[in-house]
Amino acid sequence: MTDQLSQVFAALADPTRRDMVARLADGDATVGRLAEPYDVSVQAVSKHLKVLEDAGLVSRGRKAQTRPVHLEADVLDLMTAWIERYRRRAEERYARLDAVLAEMDATDQQENPPQKQKDAS
Repeated sequence: MTDQLSQVFAALADPTRRDMVARLADGDATVGRLAEPYDVSVQAVSKHLKVLEDAGLVSRGRKAQTRPVHLEADVLDLMTAWIERYRRRAEERYARLDAVLAEMDATDQQENPPQKQKDAS
């Protein structure tokens, strides 16, 4: 069984599904409405939505005779937390590297002070 984070990243690996998530961020939509900009059948869009639904990114409700698709934004928090953890680690590494480079530069400045050039005029 795949963990939810892996399912979310796998679901968002497809550009059509990423676009659907972006559009659903603006508000709920029906399958037909989601299918409009794509040159695919409503059934193909339903398959994409099934992948997003299995990953927990969307849910389908009931509103009269329509079944609007709703973005489950909380799942995006799971991704954000994962990405943020590694972003912080990378920033810490770069900060340490900056400190080492600054120390090396200071040592170099002490050992080899800049020489004044004589005026050629």
